[in-house]
Amino acid sequence: MSNKESYHIEFGEVWVRGLRSDSIVDEIKSRVNIVDVIGQHVVLKRAGSNYKGLCPFHNEKTPSFVVSEQKQIFTCFGCGASGDVIEFTKRYYNLDFMEAVEKLAGQYGIELKQFHSGDSQKREQLFELNRMAARFYLDAFTKRANPGLDYMRKRGMDPQTLIRFGIGFADESWDSLYRYFMDQGADVKQLMELGLISQSNGKYFDKFRNRVMFPIINTRGKVIGFGGRVLGDGTPKYLNSPESSIFLKKNNLFGLNLTRQEINKRDCAILVEGYMDVISLYKAGVRNVSASLGTALTENQAAMLKRYTKNVILCYDSDGAGRAAALRGMDILRAAGCNVKVMHVTDGKDPDEFVKKNGADAFYALAKEAKPFADYKIDQIRQETDLSTMEGSLEFLRRVTAVLKSLSPAEADLYIGKIAAESHISEGAIRMEVFGSGLADAREVREPVKPAQADRNGDRRNSANDPGLYLEKNLIRLMLAQSDFIPRMQPYEDVFRDAACRRIYENMKGLYREDEEIDVGKLADSLEPAEIAAMNDILENVKLTERDEDVFVDCVARIEREQLKQREQQIIQMLSLADDETDAARVEELTRELMTIQHKKNRE
Repeated sequence: MSNKESYHIEFGEVWVRGLRSDSIVDEIKSRVNIVDVIGQHVVLKRAGSNYKGLCPFHNEKTPSFVVSEQKQIFTCFGCGASGDVIEFTKRYYNLDFMEAVEKLAGQYGIELKQFHSGDSQKREQLFELNRMAARFYLDAFTKRANPGLDYMRKRGMDPQTLIRFGIGFADESWDSLYRYFMDQGADVKQLMELGLISQSNGKYFDKFRNRVMFPIINTRGKVIGFGGRVLGDGTPKYLNSPESSIFLKKNNLFGLNLTRQEINKRDCAILVEGYMDVISLYKAGVRNVSASLGTALTENQAAMLKRYTKNVILCYDSDGAGRAAALRGMDILRAAGCNVKVMHVTDGKDPDEFVKKNGADAFYALAKEAKPFADYKIDQIRQETDLSTMEGSLEFLRRVTAVLKSLSPAEADLYIGKIAAESHISEGAIRMEVFGSGLADAREVREPVKPAQADRNGDRRNSANDPGLYLEKNLIRLMLAQSDFIPRMQPYEDVFRDAACRRIYENMKGLYREDEEIDVGKLADSLEPAEIAAMNDILENVKLTERDEDVFVDCVARIEREQLKQREQQIIQMLSLADDETDAARVEELTRELMTIQHKKNRE
């Protein structure tokens, strides 16, 4: 990499909650031509007043994808996809609504700041300071000779990959970043909050010195923190930004901003331990990869991964610590509804070394041999118990039973014969431990009683025969999986009639913080036992598809249909009571509203 080479990186527009979404949407639609946007990705040919091409969302040989420049919408008569320019951007890039708005606004020079509300000004300032720090470190890394660049070269990194991840360098000076920010008029208190600057004996100094810098960027393109790898023998080896109002480790994954589309495309995420594992695999061509941020995998991280795929392979180091982390991570991911497997590299101590030596194809081949949840856990138990002794066999049976009980009856049955043959414990004994003495016991193990819930009238309600409760549970599950839905629920919050669901929703609103997922533990602490049982029931039994946005849109559509229906009945009742002469103006107004409602219903 030559110091004369040109470098360029963008960390994305600052996005904050509080945008007046109706205004920004109107602005985008008024300034962005849908034909121009779609024409960048689809070959469009004029067909009368419209344009036609091959649909990018499903395989077809005969064009059925139509774009109307006049109406600024697209429709595919093959797969049914349709919508405006924002919907196309969402679908094509696998983004949520706000990410699509941000992308289009940035692409067409639409300033988002004019739509910001005042209460998010501080967060915007913190994001901007982190972005400036990332640029400062990047310039130090790319514009002059430095030991960070030499180190990354020795690790086999190339310019394109380093730029893609925004890798930077913090020099040995005690205050170069501090002086830079003072020249920019930055608030030193905010710099200390972000962990960029420290203070001792009345003097300020840079927190990161003589380190390769890894910016941590969330899925909206905002720099939320940093990881710094020391050069030489200094300690600690890795120094991370402290948690702040914009950075919570448990809510973010390294590299996901770059790899989520590949994760969704392959329908599989490979989770590794460190920054360099992610970067090396990405460089080698393994791009459905991410890493936790120096902590054990959390429920929020698992929920974040599940937005893109439910299939996760844990690829941790093969030492004792790595195996322990894999076992913990498996339970978290499985509880989140993921299909989880574990792989350990066989040639090299970590994924970084393996992929450098063997390449991407060999890595993917190894991933195909990853062990499923039960196999990996049973293997670990087998290694940790002595089956040659009675005590060891009983310990093995006790621990294996716990694993088998977590499986479906069909899955457990497949393992029982295999375990019996290998452990010399009879199948009957294993079945007795797993299922109990009869079918009733088996049902008790497999089908725990679900918590009954009461509505505001005190009636017992069950989602199986109550579409309203089923809808409420789906909405709660969506908000638990992705907190972005919480503020979007505000116009429809009257839908929560069930007492437990209403309480869960109100407490989620109280815990909600922008760009952070809901901490389920904190939520549980704020609920009564019956409400916790209801929340656990929702987490366990309400399964979401891979496209949470589509589920939310469908739920909202159902709410709006019900609202229309209720309003229709209300108007009909009012008209039946109105006096045509004395209430003539009101009758005319209600009649027009009724016709509008019925017209909307007929179009659905």
